[in-house]
Amino acid sequence: MKNSSSTGGNTDQNTGRNTMLIVFLTVFIDMLGVGILIPVSPFLVQQFRNDALTVGLLSVSYSIFQFLAGPALGVISDRYGRRPILLLSLLGTAIGYFVFGLAASLPILFLSRMLDGITGGNISTAQAAIADISKPEDRSRNFGMIGAAFGLGFIIGPALGGLLSQISLQTPAFFAGSLALLNVIAGYFILPETLPANSRTHGPITLAAINPFASLTRALSLPSIAPLLVATFAFNFAFAGLQSNFSLFTFARFTWGPGQNAALFAFLGVVGVIMQGFLVRKMIPKFGDRKLAVVGLMIQTVMYGLMAFAPQAWMLYPIAGMVSVGSAITTPTLTGMVSNGVSYREQGMILGVVASVNSLTRIFGPLWAGAAFDYINPGAPYWTGAIWIALALVITISMRTIVRTAPTMQNTPQTVEH
Repeated sequence: MKNSSSTGGNTDQNTGRNTMLIVFLTVFIDMLGVGILIPVSPFLVQQFRNDALTVGLLSVSYSIFQFLAGPALGVISDRYGRRPILLLSLLGTAIGYFVFGLAASLPILFLSRMLDGITGGNISTAQAAIADISKPEDRSRNFGMIGAAFGLGFIIGPALGGLLSQISLQTPAFFAGSLALLNVIAGYFILPETLPANSRTHGPITLAAINPFASLTRALSLPSIAPLLVATFAFNFAFAGLQSNFSLFTFARFTWGPGQNAALFAFLGVVGVIMQGFLVRKMIPKFGDRKLAVVGLMIQTVMYGLMAFAPQAWMLYPIAGMVSVGSAITTPTLTGMVSNGVSYREQGMILGVVASVNSLTRIFGPLWAGAAFDYINPGAPYWTGAIWIALALVITISMRTIVRTAPTMQNTPQTVEH
C-alpha cells in the first residue's frame, strides 16, 4: 500500500495529533454553521420564490463557484502551504453567512452563496492537511475523522438552527457567520502548517494548472483515478439531490417543518459520528477501502429506494439512518483510494479535483432533484438516486486494483494491489 515516494506520515507524533485535533475542530465549527442553515434555507428562499427548483439553484450557485475555485486553491496550497488557504476560505465563509443573513432580495441570497463558493475550499484543504501527516494506509481512517466532524456539526447545527429560527429566519445565518469568524481567529493562532517548504511544489502557477476543466481532464487520464472519480460523482450526485430538497420532501409528504427536520438531521449526525469517528476507523484496517466502499454503496442503493416510497413519517428515521451509515462508510474510503493514487506533492491538487467533482454533483444533483420533485413526484429524486448509487457500486466492485502514480501525474504509473 505504501508509495515509496511519499513522505506523508513522517510528522512528529505530537504535531500530528495536534493537527488532527485542530483540523477536526475547524471542520466541526464550519459544518456547525452549515448545519444551522439546513432547516431554514428553503423557507428563506420561499420568501421570494415558492418552487423547489429555486431552492436547488441556490445550492448550485455555491457549487459552480466552488468548482471553478477548488483546483486553484488545491494547487496554491501545494505551492504555499495549507494554513493560509484554509484561513482564507474560512474568512470567505464568515462573510458569506453575514451577507446571507442581511439579504433582502433573492439576488443577494445568490450573491452570498457565490462568495462562499469562491473560498469554499476549506474541506479539501483540511483533507490535504490530514494527508500531509498520514501514512498512505492511514489516510482513509483519518479522513473518517473529518466525516465525524461533519456528523457532530449536523447533530448540533440543525437543532440549533431550528431553535434560532424561532427568533427569525435570519438569526441562524448571523450565528453561523459569527462562529465562522471565531474559527478564523482561532485558526490564526493555533493552526500549524502541515506542508513543509521542502515538500511543496515549485515554479510558477500556470493558468493551465488552476483551470478546473484541465485539472479534471488530467486526473481522468489516470487509470487509477478516473473510475474512482466517476464513482464519486455518481454517489454524491444522489446525495446532493437528497440533501438539497429533503426539507421540501418531508413537508410535501408528511407536512414536517424546520423543527422536525432538525431533529432528524441531529439523529443522522449522531449516526455519522459513531460510524466515522469510531467504527469505520476500526473497520478500514481489517477489511480495506474497496470492500467497505462496496458495502456502503449497497446499503445506500437499497435505502434510497425505500425512502422514495416510505408511507409513514417514522420510517424516515431507520431508512435515513441507514443512508447515513452507508455514506459514512463510503465517503472516507473512496476519498482514501483517490488520495493514495497520487504522490504526496499532489495531495492538494487531487483533493481539489475531488472537491470539484463534488461541486459538479452539487450543481447537477439539486437541479435534477428539484426538477424531478416538481415534474414527477416528491419521491422521484430518491428512487432515481438509487440508480446513480448502483452505478457507483458497479464501478467500485470493478476496482480490484488501483494504479499508483509516481511523484508526478505525468510519470509512468505502476499497478499496486489495493
